[in-house]
Amino acid sequence: MNRTVLLAVAFGCAAASASAQPTVSGATECAGLRNVQLPGFAISESTARWIPTGPAPAPGQFTPAPAVTLPAYCRVDAVLDRRTGVGGQQYGIGFALALPEMWNGRLLFQGGSGFNGQVGAPIGAGPVGEMPALGKGFAVVSTDSGHRSTNAFDTAFIVDQQASLDFAYRAVDRVTVVAKAIVAQHYRQPVARSYYTGCSTGGREAMQAAQRHPTEFDGVIVGAPAMRANYAALGTDWVSVQLNQVAPRGANGQPVTREALSSTQKQAVIEGILNACDANDGVQDRLVFNVTACKFDPKTLVCGGGNTGAGCLTAAQASAVERAFAGPRTSGGRQLYSPFPFDTGIADTQGIPGLLHGALIPAPASTTEIEAAARWADTDGPSALTNTAYWTNMTTFANRGGKMLFYHGVSDPTFSALDTIDYYGRLGQANGGADAVREWSRLFLVPGMVHCAGGSMTTDAFDLLTALVDWVERGIAPDAVVATRRAAPQLTRPLCAYPRYAHYTGKGDPQQAASFECRAP
Repeated sequence: MNRTVLLAVAFGCAAASASAQPTVSGATECAGLRNVQLPGFAISESTARWIPTGPAPAPGQFTPAPAVTLPAYCRVDAVLDRRTGVGGQQYGIGFALALPEMWNGRLLFQGGSGFNGQVGAPIGAGPVGEMPALGKGFAVVSTDSGHRSTNAFDTAFIVDQQASLDFAYRAVDRVTVVAKAIVAQHYRQPVARSYYTGCSTGGREAMQAAQRHPTEFDGVIVGAPAMRANYAALGTDWVSVQLNQVAPRGANGQPVTREALSSTQKQAVIEGILNACDANDGVQDRLVFNVTACKFDPKTLVCGGGNTGAGCLTAAQASAVERAFAGPRTSGGRQLYSPFPFDTGIADTQGIPGLLHGALIPAPASTTEIEAAARWADTDGPSALTNTAYWTNMTTFANRGGKMLFYHGVSDPTFSALDTIDYYGRLGQANGGADAVREWSRLFLVPGMVHCAGGSMTTDAFDLLTALVDWVERGIAPDAVVATRRAAPQLTRPLCAYPRYAHYTGKGDPQQAASFECRAP
């Protein structure tokens, strides 16, 4: 009997099942959680407040508030394991749990971002369709993963051993068990089904939820996982180092990476990718769905012959772009990180800039420094704790019926979609082959999408949560999910389970997903 069931039994709760008949609670029941305590757990600073029907708050540090109205819910905030750590700093695992008035029997863990350090509003946003999970009746929990900070890139907490362990994996387990117990106490019945969704750091957390705690979750959604963050940083640094070889110098004598190619030349690269790859999915729509068939050579844009004007590239520029996207290697030829795919969002400027602009953070000056950084990446303790890319034994999770969905934007400038493809392939090798893994895991690539969401032309609005629930609870495997472009011109496309891709049938409106089918490459 696991810890969650033991706690449920302690509260005298019968087994529950997720159903169309919701469990109802209100402000009176919420008030009873103001000083919540559970046997065996050190919970402090707990509050509970009833939040009436109203607009949804922003769930996290990088995610805007969805333009929807949420039904009433109870929000419980508390801290687990409060303690004094290195240098007298206060640490503890902060969490927030949203308990909807009309509960559907399910719990969703909402993953974090960056290095966490803040408790995001627990509403269950992400690849969940137009309405966050809380509005669909899920109880939703989020955490700061064991430390507080003022921004998502503050790493001061890593000097404390326990804080590092909490961030790496422990906080997810602790918060999951406590959240399930509070839900059981509040609704007087235990959670029927548990899910996890997250992107970037949240994607890594979702992977670890299934890898390290295979009996806690029935299904997880893994978005653009930060599963090799130390090596991914080398990948983006490598891009900048290559572009700096052809970049003009600023007043300080340093290369201006963003100006390695002019805006006209960057657009020429995008047009070159489209000319080489757009029609491979049966229609020219400025999106490349047949990702694995896309073979673009920057040298085709070198000035001379048919290439003239401000949009062509010098031979040095074309070579720099080719090297940049090929990924970092040591002088001895060791591939340090996956290549980056050529895609239509690599020149985008909103959010994290596309890779043609170079890394967001200034990079090392040379490939020699990249090699030195690689030695650090091989041995760095905190980064090693968060590397989820090397664990592929998922037998317990899969055998008990767990399901895992991956998604990744092909234009992601932070973590390469090819790295996630590589992990998915190794998952197959370790678990009986690709066909066997497709029985419990699927991967969806999103052309044109940058990091987690966004992109000038992409179709990045889709509902993987419903697909996951249908697979776990009804046995309906998601061969494809329909994705919508958020901005004009309106467009819908099926996102097909890898390695299949959306191909135009030759009939019907090419703006509509119904006119496409999933084909093998």
